Amino acid sequence: MARHTFATTVTLSNGVPIDTVSKVLGNSHLSTSQIYARVFDKKISEDMGI
Repeated sequence: MARHTFATTVTLSNGVPIDTVSKVLGNSHLSTSQIYARVFDKKISEDMGI
């Protein structure tokens, strides 16, 4: 649970690239980290400038 919270809330939702998150978590494959990737409405709005 802590890994998931760290990956989604602390890193990805704050704009840290998933490849960086993957390295920090010690995953050998990017696809392993992609399970943590969630798209947040707020993040989409910020990225699109809405």
